[in-house]
Amino acid sequence: MAETVLSTGIRYETLPENYVRPPSDRPRLSEVVSEHIPLIDLGRSDTLQIIHEIGKACESHGFFQKMARIAKEFFDMPLEEKMRFYSDDPSKKMRLSTSFNVKKEKVHNWRDYLRLHCYPLEEFVHEWPSPPSAFKDVVSTYCTEVRQLGFKLLELISESLGLERDYMEKVLGKQGQHMAINYYPPCPEPELTYGLPGHTDPNTITILLQDQHVAGLQVQRNGKWVAVDPHPNALVVNIGDQLQALSNGRYKSVWHRAVVNSNKERISIASFLCPANDAVIGPANPLTKEVSPAIYRNFTYDEYYKKFWSRNLDEEHCLELFRR
Repeated sequence: MAETVLSTGIRYETLPENYVRPPSDRPRLSEVVSEHIPLIDLGRSDTLQIIHEIGKACESHGFFQKMARIAKEFFDMPLEEKMRFYSDDPSKKMRLSTSFNVKKEKVHNWRDYLRLHCYPLEEFVHEWPSPPSAFKDVVSTYCTEVRQLGFKLLELISESLGLERDYMEKVLGKQGQHMAINYYPPCPEPELTYGLPGHTDPNTITILLQDQHVAGLQVQRNGKWVAVDPHPNALVVNIGDQLQALSNGRYKSVWHRAVVNSNKERISIASFLCPANDAVIGPANPLTKEVSPAIYRNFTYDEYYKKFWSRNLDEEHCLELFRR
């Protein structure tokens, strides 16, 4: 089973054939541009200005280093220890896996990941890895703090759309939460493959803790790929597909990708806030008028999520399948 993951400790001299992208679908790293990515301090008192800027970035403090360390400890464990958690079944709520959907895709992505469901914590934490001995405590604390930050962001996003502050809370129901701890090992030929190809996230918002030292995240802006360089003590916030639908297309789900490095490993931790499975998602009524009719039909999040996981990551935007 060792060949099913990349985090074996073995350095590859050449890229295995099943990771090589066709020439038309390669990162073209020389064409990636660097732009200033704005930061938002959520501790400021001028709430209206925060609301105005909230979709672009956020800055926070606290528990980042512990979370990054425990993630590295997990992927540094002996292979036999890690493989106890391996599964290629996307429906499993706790699993170590690789690429994105190895059962369906033709070309794999240069990534391993540990996926955890995080809410309610008491339902899932007993299944989480141990060792590392501090894993459950550190990750539980991180999940709790990130969840509260996510709720604050959703309140501000609601207000920025001209909706009631608690609009998202009411529509999204008892929101689910899960996490992907991503590990990108050194790659012998990073120009031929991806850690993850360009995609949007199927959930509401994603709060990403980047590797503080190794770049890899890129976002699409004005038709170009832009590098999002690491910033100390900062989190990246991505708008997901559900917010694009709820805002009737006013806020766009962020196209992003991960590229890999030839001589350094990279770790990132993505936390996803998701609607309740039975939450009915569709454009908010106050945002649909005669001049801007609803773009998307109503759907449940369960319906959307199953459709998302039944496809390859690099197919057309899943939200296109839910247009009116």
